[in-house]
Amino acid sequence: MRAIVTVVGKDKVGIIAGVCTVLAEYNVNILDIRQTVMQDYFTMMMVTDVSGSQLPVAELAKALEEKGKEMNLSIRLQREDIFDAMHRV
Repeated sequence: MRAIVTVVGKDKVGIIAGVCTVLAEYNVNILDIRQTVMQDYFTMMMVTDVSGSQLPVAELAKALEEKGKEMNLSIRLQREDIFDAMHRV
Protein backbone atom coordinates (compact mmCIF):
# COMPACT_ATOMS: atom_id res chain seq x y z
CA MET A 1 0.00 0.00 0.00
CA ARG A 2 1.20 3.52 -0.78
CA ALA A 3 0.99 6.50 1.53
CA ILE A 4 1.72 10.21 1.18
CA VAL A 5 3.94 12.00 3.70
CA THR A 6 3.86 15.81 3.85
CA VAL A 7 6.27 17.95 5.84
CA VAL A 8 6.01 21.71 6.40
CA GLY A 9 7.93 24.03 8.69
CA LYS A 10 10.74 26.50 9.13
CA ASP A 11 13.82 25.37 7.22
CA LYS A 12 16.70 23.94 9.25
CA VAL A 13 19.41 21.31 8.99
CA GLY A 14 18.35 17.67 9.38
CA ILE A 15 14.69 17.70 8.32
CA ILE A 16 15.03 15.12 5.55
CA ALA A 17 17.36 12.98 7.67
CA GLY A 18 14.95 13.05 10.62
CA VAL A 19 11.91 12.04 8.58
CA CYS A 20 13.79 9.38 6.61
CA THR A 21 15.21 7.87 9.80
CA VAL A 22 11.70 7.30 11.17
CA LEU A 23 10.56 5.78 7.87
CA ALA A 24 13.61 3.47 7.76
CA GLU A 25 13.01 2.33 11.36
CA TYR A 26 9.61 0.99 10.27
CA ASN A 27 10.76 -0.46 6.92
CA VAL A 28 8.93 2.12 4.79
CA ASN A 29 10.32 2.56 1.27
CA ILE A 30 10.42 6.03 -0.33
CA LEU A 31 9.19 5.83 -3.93
CA ASP A 32 9.34 9.53 -4.81
CA ILE A 33 10.34 12.68 -2.97
CA ARG A 34 10.03 16.38 -3.78
CA GLN A 35 11.14 19.19 -1.53
CA THR A 36 11.59 22.91 -1.80
CA VAL A 37 12.44 25.87 0.36
CA MET A 38 10.30 28.97 -0.14
CA GLN A 39 12.00 31.85 1.64
CA ASP A 40 12.48 30.37 5.14
CA TYR A 41 9.86 27.61 4.83
CA PHE A 42 10.61 23.99 4.00
CA THR A 43 8.00 21.84 2.24
CA MET A 44 8.32 18.19 1.26
CA MET A 45 6.03 15.56 -0.19
CA MET A 46 6.92 11.88 -0.36
CA VAL A 47 5.19 8.93 -1.96
CA THR A 48 6.00 5.88 0.15
CA ASP A 49 5.35 2.15 0.15
CA VAL A 50 4.24 1.11 3.63
CA SER A 51 3.51 -2.54 2.76
CA GLY A 52 6.82 -3.69 4.29
CA SER A 53 6.05 -2.11 7.65
CA GLN A 54 4.70 -4.20 10.50
CA LEU A 55 3.27 -1.04 12.10
CA PRO A 56 -0.36 -0.14 11.28
CA VAL A 57 -0.67 3.04 9.19
CA ALA A 58 -2.33 4.97 12.04
CA GLU A 59 0.56 4.18 14.39
CA LEU A 60 3.12 5.08 11.73
CA ALA A 61 1.32 8.41 11.24
CA LYS A 62 1.50 8.99 15.00
CA ALA A 63 5.24 8.22 15.07
CA LEU A 64 5.79 10.79 12.30
CA GLU A 65 3.61 13.36 14.07
CA GLU A 66 5.71 12.88 17.22
CA LYS A 67 8.90 13.40 15.21
CA GLY A 68 7.31 16.55 13.81
CA LYS A 69 6.60 17.88 17.31
CA GLU A 70 10.19 17.11 18.30
CA MET A 71 11.48 19.04 15.27
CA ASN A 72 8.83 21.80 15.36
CA LEU A 73 7.36 20.67 12.01
CA SER A 74 4.01 19.51 10.71
CA ILE A 75 4.43 15.93 9.47
CA ARG A 76 1.40 14.03 8.19
CA LEU A 77 0.98 10.58 6.66
CA GLN A 78 -2.16 9.52 4.77
CA ARG A 79 -2.97 6.46 2.74
CA GLU A 80 -2.80 7.35 -0.94
CA ASP A 81 -6.49 6.62 -1.57
CA ILE A 82 -7.57 8.93 1.26
CA PHE A 83 -5.14 11.65 0.15
CA ASP A 84 -6.48 11.43 -3.42
CA ALA A 85 -10.11 11.59 -2.27
CA MET A 86 -9.41 14.65 -0.11
CA HIS A 87 -7.71 16.51 -2.96
CA ARG A 88 -10.12 15.72 -5.76
CA VAL A 89 -11.66 18.81 -7.37
